[in-house]
This record gives sequence, structure tokens and C-alpha cells, in this order.
Amino acid sequence: QPADTPARPDPSLDLIVIGVSTGGPHALQSVFPALPAELPVPVTVAQHMPPQFTRSLADRLNDRSALQVQEAEDGMTPAPGRAIVAAGGRHLVFEQRGARRVVRTPEQPADSSHCPSVDVMFESASDVYGGNVLALVMTGMGKDGLQGVRQIQEAGGTVFAQDEASCVVYGMPRAVVEAGLADAVLPLDELAHAVGKAVGTPARP
Repeated sequence: QPADTPARPDPSLDLIVIGVSTGGPHALQSVFPALPAELPVPVTVAQHMPPQFTRSLADRLNDRSALQVQEAEDGMTPAPGRAIVAAGGRHLVFEQRGARRVVRTPEQPADSSHCPSVDVMFESASDVYGGNVLALVMTGMGKDGLQGVRQIQEAGGTVFAQDEASCVVYGMPRAVVEAGLADAVLPLDELAHAVGKAVGTPARP
């Protein structure tokens, strides 16, 4: 299985998407402070969490990060230096409006096992951004994100998975790794560095 960060930056990357569940708030609070304010692409996060709690999570990440972190609102524009956290009870998807891309916050599909769903966000990211997507699959139970990762990889995108030793629950990343869909498998404390390397902007110390 892969263990190292791909040796590039990739100038074609337009979006970073993060899927996470059990253990996610702690893991995100480890990664976000190391992401630089000048990160050249937007970030979106689907964290399995009920309504009300996602706003508090976004506020905590905003306080600890050089990025501007906000809970998703319908019509918000993903932008460099901004991170958008999916609202509990709603999915986060992307829409092309002319030359502009925006996020939408639908409650559908209602039959998804999670809302927000990592699969729904990842698949929408691939639909709108094509192969110019870097996906991070982090600690969490189950396999939400696996189908979305498959679509991102088929479109030419890149996938990093958190390693077993640093996960609270090695479920979501395990599903991706065992399916052979991870370009790199990394400890929690190396994820921000890997992201910075991929986009050509060093992580913060």
C-alpha cells in the first residue's frame, strides 16, 4: 500500500474535500491549524454530526486556523483561503452557475445513510470539478466516502487516507485503502504537510 506523499505540486487542483466521522473534531483540530492562510484552493468538510453541532465545530476550527472556516450556507462560493463545513442534517453539494461555482445545502437524497454524506459531497465534487480534486478520508466508522472516492479517482483526482494508527476508528479510511483507492496513507500529523505539498504551499509549523 502507498505510504508517501505524491512528489509534486499539482497545479490543476481546484478543490480539497475532507470526509470524516468518529474522532473527526479532534482530527480536524489537528490538521486545520497547520493549513496556511494562502492555501490556493478552497476546502470543504463533511463531518458526520447532527444539526447545531456543526456550527460550533466550524467556529472552533475558525478560531484555531489561518483559514476562514464557516458552516455551509446555500449559495456560498468556495474560495481560496476558505473552508466550508457541511451543516448537520444537510448535504453539501456543488453547482456550476456560469463561470462561478457555489455550494448548495439540500436535505436530499433522504435515503443516504448519513446527512451530511461524504459520498454525496465527493461525487458532487467530481461532477463539478472533474479530476481537479484532492480528497482526504479521515477517521470514522463505516465506509461512507468509498463510492465518492472511486468516482474521484476515475476522474483523475487524488486521494489521501489517514493511517490506522492515528485513527480513533479505522473504518472509512480502511474501506478506501483495502479497495486500492488511496494514493497515499498518512498519519494524522502528516496530512496538512501532504496537502501543502500537493498544492505547492507549505504547511504552517
